[in-house]
Amino acid sequence: MAADNLGNLPLIVIVGPTASGKTSLAIDLAEAYGGEIICADSRTIYRYMDIGTAKPTADEQARVPHWGIDLADPGESFSAADFKQYALQKINEIRARGHVPFLVGGTGLYIDSVVLDYNFGTKSDPVFRAKLEDQSLDELYKYCYNNNMSLPENYKNKRYVIRAIEGHNSDKKRRLTPIDNTIVVGIATNKVTLQMRIAQRFEQMLENGVVEETTMLGKKYGWTVEAMKSNIYPLIRDYSDNKISIDNVRKAILTADWHLAKRQLTWLRRNKFIQWFNLEEARNYLSAQLAMHK
Repeated sequence: MAADNLGNLPLIVIVGPTASGKTSLAIDLAEAYGGEIICADSRTIYRYMDIGTAKPTADEQARVPHWGIDLADPGESFSAADFKQYALQKINEIRARGHVPFLVGGTGLYIDSVVLDYNFGTKSDPVFRAKLEDQSLDELYKYCYNNNMSLPENYKNKRYVIRAIEGHNSDKKRRLTPIDNTIVVGIATNKVTLQMRIAQRFEQMLENGVVEETTMLGKKYGWTVEAMKSNIYPLIRDYSDNKISIDNVRKAILTADWHLAKRQLTWLRRNKFIQWFNLEEARNYLSAQLAMHK
């Protein structure tokens, strides 16, 4: 592609709840139209946490270049500000190669940090953070409710809630509309379909070895690091310790991921500029948009 056309390549943003099918859609489109994918997921940034976070498989990554995964070890800090800096760099690099950047994921703060150009400032206010750390989780929930804030994905984790509150303050220093040359699409999925996909994904995780992965991670990093306290890993640990049956793990995962999906949608739907489609509608719409730049 000619160098003078590189600036015209759009940023394609595909958002949606967990298990909505956005990853497969993005891979198909990126493969067809010369794209590269940046994953916007606060869980897949961690190395070695492959199966339990539903990270794109080796085969999927072989089809299309993927970025935004394996950026930190479990236990290491990686903020939304870090993600924004990383993603903007990758968007520029992808366009410089004459390819289309795809930003794909369900972590609303990661998406918004890029699309709405958040100004995170330099450092958090240590006095304000100390006040937050002195509060209980219930008190933090009340603060979020009183300030019209959505809870983060890992709302049971106090550190994530505090980060969300601090991010909300940065929220005030942002654009109201997306950065230029950006197309933002949301994947709408009905409850029955989404729950079926969540259940199918869990069975695939079991087949792929999520129990063994969890055991390895627990031995290597311990069970107290933040990354191990969320998602499927605590449940698999209880199953391995014979504290819970695999059937009860299934039920708990379905409930937890459904609640996660609802929280993700609550966050995403604040952004009125997102165009919502089902998977097939999104494929047709984005294909038409991308065909104009091919």
